[in-house]
Amino acid sequence: MREIKRKARAKINLGLDVIGRLPNGYHDLRMVMQTVDLYDELILRAADEEGEGKIHLFLRQDSLACGEALIPADESNLACRAARMLMDEFGIRKDIEIELKKQIPAAAGLAGGSTDAAAVFTGVNELFNLGLSEQELLRRGVKIGADVPYCVMGGTALAEGIGERLTRLPDAPRACVLLVKPPICVSTKYVFSTLDSLGQMFVHPDIDGQTQAVRDGDFFRMASLMGNVLESVTIPAFPVVGEIKERMLSRGAVNAMMSGSGLTVFGLFDDRRKAEKAYADFSAEDSLNEVFLTAFWP
Repeated sequence: MREIKRKARAKINLGLDVIGRLPNGYHDLRMVMQTVDLYDELILRAADEEGEGKIHLFLRQDSLACGEALIPADESNLACRAARMLMDEFGIRKDIEIELKKQIPAAAGLAGGSTDAAAVFTGVNELFNLGLSEQELLRRGVKIGADVPYCVMGGTALAEGIGERLTRLPDAPRACVLLVKPPICVSTKYVFSTLDSLGQMFVHPDIDGQTQAVRDGDFFRMASLMGNVLESVTIPAFPVVGEIKERMLSRGAVNAMMSGSGLTVFGLFDDRRKAEKAYADFSAEDSLNEVFLTAFWP
């Protein structure tokens, strides 16, 4: 049985703006995306002999707040859906196993399910020598989820449309990243539908300015231009998001923001010692069992 191992890394949004609605009804987004070195681990195994083309998912996860009920352990899991898409398209009849060790919190704005699907796309492509290019994988990925194409690409990127139009950016200036997810979950549908009720009564982040700061390698300007319009929904509804942001700033973060539709808050630090001290402070709280200290990747 041949096997391939993959690390499926989480993402954060350094900037997230909603600029309108697309003809298909989806929200028209502009986002600066960044991979961080917090990851799920996947092992893909293919049977040696032809079979029925079954997919067997073995899910292992830590005790994650809200996560256990939200991560399906059957073929509705995005990792399985990605495998099924390629297996059906290319007529693959060998059974495969997907062993998935979850470390990225679920329903957290970190693209945990999408990055698993992206890892399976690249893994199945290699496992069966399909020869698909990155662009060909990106086109398939959006059929699974809007964040999947970015997760296939990784690194630093400008994402537009629903997230499928990607422009690769130079690697962002290095930073320590503190991630804190409160023990609350919120649906993406709720956040976006509530945002719609606000009209345009929110401040739009300067996405163009931030992408230029990334290109210039200017960490402090990049951080100063962080903004996420979805906070106009989540902070009033879940004040703990704002509280975590303020606490990160008071502990030395250059800036702090919610990632995606939340509710994970991340802080960027230019000083490793301050980041470690903040990590220790947050980790000491029993109510915050999902605290991670990581960094930009690559």
